[in-house]
Amino acid sequence: MKKHLLPLLLLFILIFSVTSSVSAQSYSFQLEKEEIHVYWNDDGTMSLDYTFFFRNNPGAHAIDFVDVGLPNNNYHSNSITADVNGNAVDISSDYQGDGSGVAVDMGRYAIPAGGSGRVHIYIGQIDRVLYTDDNDDNYASAVFGTNWFGSQYVSGNTDLSVSLHLPLGVQPNEPRYHLPENWVGAQEPEIKINNDGRVSYTWQSPNANGYTQYKFGASFPKSYVPASAIVSPSLFETLGISADDIVGALMCCGFAFFFLGIPVLAGVSQRKRKLKYMPPKIAIEGHGIKRGLTAVESAILMQEPLDKVMTMILFGVIKKNAAEVIKRDPLRLKVAEPLPAKLHEYEKDFLAAFADGKNNRAAQRKALQKVTVNLIRVLEKKMKGFSRKETLAYYKNIMERAWRQIEAAGTPEIKSQMYDEALEWTMLDKDFDNRTRDVFQRGPVFVPMWWGRYDPSYGRRATTTSKPFPTPSSGGKSLASSMPQLPGADFASSMVTGVQGFSQKVIGNLNDFTGKVTNVTNPPPPPSSSSGGGGGGCACACAGCACACAGGGR
Repeated sequence: MKKHLLPLLLLFILIFSVTSSVSAQSYSFQLEKEEIHVYWNDDGTMSLDYTFFFRNNPGAHAIDFVDVGLPNNNYHSNSITADVNGNAVDISSDYQGDGSGVAVDMGRYAIPAGGSGRVHIYIGQIDRVLYTDDNDDNYASAVFGTNWFGSQYVSGNTDLSVSLHLPLGVQPNEPRYHLPENWVGAQEPEIKINNDGRVSYTWQSPNANGYTQYKFGASFPKSYVPASAIVSPSLFETLGISADDIVGALMCCGFAFFFLGIPVLAGVSQRKRKLKYMPPKIAIEGHGIKRGLTAVESAILMQEPLDKVMTMILFGVIKKNAAEVIKRDPLRLKVAEPLPAKLHEYEKDFLAAFADGKNNRAAQRKALQKVTVNLIRVLEKKMKGFSRKETLAYYKNIMERAWRQIEAAGTPEIKSQMYDEALEWTMLDKDFDNRTRDVFQRGPVFVPMWWGRYDPSYGRRATTTSKPFPTPSSGGKSLASSMPQLPGADFASSMVTGVQGFSQKVIGNLNDFTGKVTNVTNPPPPPSSSSGGGGGGCACACAGCACACAGGGR
């Protein structure tokens, strides 16, 4: 019996040791950082530049090959070079992913378990990567999908930067960027003029990962590339599907997704796109913050909802005694004659839309859309040469400081005074509704002198008997006792519903109102019709797209 058990025990030990060895030698790594540069050249070709920063996990298989997916098979092998930490290495055809691609053969520079290294690959020429823009026959559409690795091999976050460089000669006001797909960072790119004069779009986020494909794109006039470089897609490509997709869809009843899911998702994406009314700006670093913007202009820069922006203007003209609300539903204003001095142009245009006798809602909406377009155009000129990112941070800080002062006020009188003075700045807060309710949920509110001109139901006592807000030196208690008051909850509710009321009773459907502004100030890009596979697959044939994919996991 013992003689039979001994061989079995030895066999068990051998199997266990082999299994443990194989398990210990599986690929397992982190992609700590990745930099991608995509160049659309003036001959209509694409050049790709990938830099991967790997950290191999302890006990893992050495990173000896790196699979890099490419948009299609139309790449020039003799244009590809690669290096590991600056040391030249070979390119192999032993690509383990689905679709088109190549493998970087690390050779003696393989990254060992527990080690790290930088892998760089440059593909100088890829043909057939441009398509006709679906919305404008005079524009070329270019979409790029990033390389990805199997989720069973790569873990952790990736600091990912993707830069799209447009053909030389394209002017800053001509191209249109596409909103990215699956992206975890800001939807709007940083826009620059490179040293060689190219317009570039850059998206960057430290919270990306190496196992998701992200898609980015841009459209530019066809005149900057040869007509022969524009691909005329087949019917299947136009639909964004391949023969394999059709078979798989039939097997999985996937047609429901194509006929129902895609239109629904496209509709949601389009509605979001309509709300992006600010056009892309060219960011020239080194010019810093644009100071001197009004709260309304800052709201436009932040792309706040336009019903809120219009309400901010309404509060502004009422506070300046340029108008008063004589009826809320429908909204009617009595415009002062003559107008007070020092009104902003957008305030004058706003009042003109509500001049006595102009009660046609369609005409008012059209006039307010024109007000918004003009406001955006003026802001474009003011921001020229300044950093949008730094300017946004500057005005968000002003908004936060205003709220902190209000929240820290020691008495209802001082709190009310500070809120009145900083009202338009506090409205920049995306959480304005809840924050206003939180601040004024308890105690009375001493309403400002202009309150009666805003709220007809409150009566005219606010305009005839109100006195300036008390200051600590003027004996707050005695003066406050003669000031009009409202319960805090009622005041907060009136402020919050003011924005909602403006939307419902004046501009109508917010998406439609904003969409008409966006069509003028930031024309929509062509919808991306590309489709990417999950896990180890990718579908790259599509109208207006050039996808890159990898699924082997190395």
